Amino acid sequence: MDGTATAAGGTTTTTATTAANQVGTDGGGDVDIDVEIGECVRLGGTMDAATISEASCGSADSNYRVIAKAEKNAQCPSDADQVYYEESALGRELGALCLDIDWVIGGCMSVPDGGDDEPQRVDCADTHVPGVERAVDLIEGATDVEQCTEGGFVYSEREFVVCTEQVRPL
Repeated sequence: MDGTATAAGGTTTTTATTAANQVGTDGGGDVDIDVEIGECVRLGGTMDAATISEASCGSADSNYRVIAKAEKNAQCPSDADQVYYEESALGRELGALCLDIDWVIGGCMSVPDGGDDEPQRVDCADTHVPGVERAVDLIEGATDVEQCTEGGFVYSEREFVVCTEQVRPL
């Protein structure tokens, strides 16, 4: 089975402090990695040749939190940050992991703008990394970034916002 990482149509998300609406359900499906909802992973590689491994949430290795499981990637929340799914040799989807960025309040992530790059946890003081955002708050029941001081990532389907401050632009 080959894994495929597909960017979802949403924005970006949270961790360490998890919104009540952030975590979904186990809708079935089967992928080779054995992770539960709420656990974290390290997703890398490319869209056609994704790599995925277990990682401790909030660690330097973790870049996504599993927020739901599904039989097909289209069953993930529309505002999930990323979807990892596996297909049979005949191209039939076998299962999907719905993923949000593993934000840690006070921690920094390098958040790429499109392409095959995945977010990476970084030291907030590292001046060599572009596109760095520091998570500063999580607001439940919100559907717009206006409640944040500087900016953030909106999850309108699940109604929460991760407020961030830009440490370094892209």
